[in-house]
Amino acid sequence: MTVKSPATRPIPVTTASSVTEATRTVVQDFIAARVAGDTERLVTLFADEVDWLLAENPAVPWIRPRSTAADCAAQFTELMEHTVPEDARASVDAFLVDGTDAVLTGHLSGTVRATGKSFEGPFALRLTVEDGRITRHHLYENSLSIAEACTP
Repeated sequence: MTVKSPATRPIPVTTASSVTEATRTVVQDFIAARVAGDTERLVTLFADEVDWLLAENPAVPWIRPRSTAADCAAQFTELMEHTVPEDARASVDAFLVDGTDAVLTGHLSGTVRATGKSFEGPFALRLTVEDGRITRHHLYENSLSIAEACTP
């Protein structure tokens, strides 16, 4: 949407609904890139610096601190290296967007390659999108189930 100024130059107007739709689009792109395993696309979707939160556990090699776009995108590759891709499942029950924030809730499951043990449980993912890139990625999941599956 634009508004004409007295000098008849178009001035972009940002509305709450346009910000929400922009956030929704970036999050949908993020989901599509994750499903496709497109780490190059993931790098472009993450901001240069990201507020990354995922409960650390030394028993889980792909769960560690991250802060750069490349490192955040690499989490997917590391996850696939340590789990059985054919057994990976994730379903989204809710996808809520309000301005720059999005929250997805659902259920995930998988199998750890090294142990053959499975994990599963609910998750909640909070993402913030600013200037078309993800600046916050906070994932809350059943980290105990995942750690137990990683332990021989």
